[in-house]
Amino acid sequence: MITPDLRAYAPHQLLTEPARPSAQLWRVIVGFILIMIVMYGLLRSILFLCEQALGEQAAIIMMDALNHADTPWAMLSLLGLMGLMGLSTFVIAETVHGRSAISLLGPMPLALGQFWHVFRVLVPLGVGVQILTMGQPVVPGLAFDAWLPLFPIALIALLIQTGSEEILFRGYLQPALATRFKHPLVWLLIPSVIFALGHHSDETYGANAWMVTAWAMVFGMLAGDLTARSGTLGPAIAFHLANNLFAITVTALAGDMSGLALRHIPIAADNLALRPLLYVDFAVMIISWLAARLALRR
Repeated sequence: MITPDLRAYAPHQLLTEPARPSAQLWRVIVGFILIMIVMYGLLRSILFLCEQALGEQAAIIMMDALNHADTPWAMLSLLGLMGLMGLSTFVIAETVHGRSAISLLGPMPLALGQFWHVFRVLVPLGVGVQILTMGQPVVPGLAFDAWLPLFPIALIALLIQTGSEEILFRGYLQPALATRFKHPLVWLLIPSVIFALGHHSDETYGANAWMVTAWAMVFGMLAGDLTARSGTLGPAIAFHLANNLFAITVTALAGDMSGLALRHIPIAADNLALRPLLYVDFAVMIISWLAARLALRR
């Protein structure tokens, strides 16, 4: 799946060289912990301000809505709050590592061009997958006339969410580890395992939890592979955004995190009946990764 040929990863130096002067392992570990602390502190501060402005009871209702994210504005708010991850990573890059925050993304003109090359290939692919799977049982979600004006806002919110995750895992952790470990499997696997564990939830997914976690780990490694091949976060963000765009705004599981979807799949996240769909998702993920690699060769 991931080539061990280091020559294919030569562009990765565009991200690793800016990281090298301050990529001591102790500093990276401390930096990651501080990112989590800063992110949590910012989140708690926002929630505290909301409680002061709205009152305790309204704040409790708001928190419950965010936990379920089964309404459009709750889902948009949840995605937007993920921006705190990217912001915290930028702050720690500047303060702990003494490097430009923007260097986490790679050269911007190149990153933007690569993002577009990949995204414009993956969106039609996603549309094709949606058409091919139209026969699966679904129930209506948002009405189209309510969904359409929210779509541009959802796209921006998803860009914030996916971009923030890629900045931390593929922009901050992966290049720093690559300066200390030669073998790609080390610096691809470690950020992907942490990324996957962040998606693990026995409470939500039940018997499917470890399969979902495995999906997230493979996804992280594929995103890392695209990052190493391109030297920027552009392709990984496009890969992540295209995946989440269809999974969140077009066809989502009914229940939690379904607030922006046009269609709902009436299967609980912890139901074993979900597994065939997860196998399909695995296949689509691999095809999307291969399509992204082809797009980068143009």
